[in-house]
Amino acid sequence: MKKKKHPNKTFWKRMRFKYKLSFYNESTLEEVWSFRLSRLSVFIYICMFAFILIALTSVIIIMTPIRNYLPGYLDVEVRKEILLNSLRADSLEEKIQSQARYLENLTGILTGNINPEELQSPDSVSFVIADYNIPRGENESAFVNRFEEEEKYNLTALNPSTPQTDLFFYKPINGVISSPFNPEKQHFGVDLTSAPKNNVLSVLDGTVVYAGFDPRFGNVIVVQHSDDFLTFYKHNDILLKAAGDHVVAGEAIAIAGNTGELSTGPHLHFELWHKGMPVNPEEYIAF
Repeated sequence: MKKKKHPNKTFWKRMRFKYKLSFYNESTLEEVWSFRLSRLSVFIYICMFAFILIALTSVIIIMTPIRNYLPGYLDVEVRKEILLNSLRADSLEEKIQSQARYLENLTGILTGNINPEELQSPDSVSFVIADYNIPRGENESAFVNRFEEEEKYNLTALNPSTPQTDLFFYKPINGVISSPFNPEKQHFGVDLTSAPKNNVLSVLDGTVVYAGFDPRFGNVIVVQHSDDFLTFYKHNDILLKAAGDHVVAGEAIAIAGNTGELSTGPHLHFELWHKGMPVNPEEYIAF
């Protein structure tokens, strides 16, 4: 009784079995060229060709301007360029207006229509700094003295709640504020309800200083920005960045979710801190 061959051995034998491919001269029937191939070698050659084709296509896309036509590639760069161009246009318009006022003043002085002593600034027509030192009444003076006495030891008066800055803040997520900033209730940020799996964006350029899991706040990512600003993004589903990564304004850093014990539904808890003090994000960002 013959032994039945194992299916695997039969399969590999068929895959490694070589076939001869020959080319003949049609007139003389002389063999011109021939080579041997197996199914396994054909499969390997096809895989190698596909890999080389994919690698070559990737190199062409990365190294040439074709990458600019990929969806979403230039979103962040274009938005930053638009913002910079807008700032340059505003500065240029202000300079042009200042120069126009200067020429008008100079023309008025040369023609004798404007007295140079009346000018307070070379780029303004003519203005006088008004004196608003209105005398105080008795009730007002008493109120001011009482208020100054009460606030004399108030350290919070030394730190303005809204520091002045020229930075442009992106919205961290497209959503609606469900819980506002309320430091009296230990709520140092705003809660933004949004559709699940929405991208969470960095509001400014910066560096990720923390990215990890907290039992109360779920997946948390913290980004350090310029001008002593620090932002917290809590209750995320997935973190897209790690500590030490550099991010640009408007770049996706996480996926919104519903993680952590304090989360009651899909949302983003966003906090904005300045010099170690929490500030109201609504004073910087139009949600």
